Amino acid sequence: MSTQRPSGPGSPQDVPPVPGASSGEFPIDPATLPGPIRDELQAPDPVSIDTGSKELRDGLNHCPKCGATEIRHRAGSDKLICLFCRYEWTAARVEEEFGLGEGIDQLKGTQIASGAQGINADTASLRSFKCTGCGAEVVVNTENAMTARCHWCRHVLGVNEQIDNGAVPDAVLPFHIKKDEAVARIRQFVGKRQMFALKAFKEEFTPENVLGVYLPYMVVDANASADVTGFGEVETRRYTRGEGKDQKTYYDADVYQVQRHVDFTVDDLTIESSARRGNLDTRANTNNVINAILPFDTKNAVKWNASYLAGYSSEKRDRDVEHLQPRLEDQLLSIARAQVHSSVRRYDRGVRWEQEHLDVHGTRWVAMYLPVWLYSYHQPGSDGGMLHYIAVNGRTGKTMGSVPVQQWKLITAALTVGTLVEGLALWFIGR
Repeated sequence: MSTQRPSGPGSPQDVPPVPGASSGEFPIDPATLPGPIRDELQAPDPVSIDTGSKELRDGLNHCPKCGATEIRHRAGSDKLICLFCRYEWTAARVEEEFGLGEGIDQLKGTQIASGAQGINADTASLRSFKCTGCGAEVVVNTENAMTARCHWCRHVLGVNEQIDNGAVPDAVLPFHIKKDEAVARIRQFVGKRQMFALKAFKEEFTPENVLGVYLPYMVVDANASADVTGFGEVETRRYTRGEGKDQKTYYDADVYQVQRHVDFTVDDLTIESSARRGNLDTRANTNNVINAILPFDTKNAVKWNASYLAGYSSEKRDRDVEHLQPRLEDQLLSIARAQVHSSVRRYDRGVRWEQEHLDVHGTRWVAMYLPVWLYSYHQPGSDGGMLHYIAVNGRTGKTMGSVPVQQWKLITAALTVGTLVEGLALWFIGR
């Protein structure tokens, strides 16, 4: 009995195989594919870096000296303190623990630490732990907290194992600036601008509204190279034509084609991993001020430990590596332009880059919480008004923000200055 293979429309034989290929196989020569598709097919799978703490996976952070679990961050330092015996210690620096500062110039492909892995939208925010102190089940809601106290034996449990909902990073950079210092810096910042500040903004400011929050970032190492091509101009002559108001300045210049190649590495580039803050819509809010308080000393970040978050709030990461690749490439191109700048200074009329090509040979991604003191104020108005922010870097104290102003004061000041300038001009002309 013979079996005849289907051959009609829609059958496996409807599309003829590539000549020379055996039935059912379609070998493709990568060299014949477009560059982006070829690179994606040939790229190695991302390498995972396990940054988890095995000793903390039961949810209990024990004091190394007495074994108690009442652990808190010691304000103003990188240390943890046991509230029972007062012993203090510092968690291991994540870079030293996992060698994350090494071999950047040898990076190939993509390396992603466990806290920076892809987010699974179906992952539950509730995490259940079995308390090893008494055996009770304790639930932690990672939407609003990373620690919880056992209601029976009062042990403190924390989410210290990376879970794929974006709530647990690889590292945390602890607060150094205390709240009272942050409040003082915000008062000073507003004080310098109070002449034009909205009256309600000044009256409604209260220290209780200044909140310490850990914001999610990706910290990236990169090994890259770039080629840029364009035209540079060297001025040879400058002269004027016409008289009075009709006078114009002209110049002659020699034009040269300019090409540059640069190999470079980037160590600890910080990229926002929150969609909310990545959307810099200045019509609705001023959250772009947070970028103005960079940089952070990310080299001092410690291994993730939920005890550092006690007393502070945190924001979950909601962007994966693939979402942040375009922003990384934009920043790497900016770095490449800066790298070649010193070599094109002879073109005194400037260089206009017309073609740019970036090759990213390797990257390493680490998810990290960075500390920010934040004050917000909603200014009523059309289209929902404007949300103003003042931010303080939780490590350096650098402060930047947006202060709502009274428009009539600005207009009055502008008219006053304009009238004064006009009066002085008439006085000089009349002399």
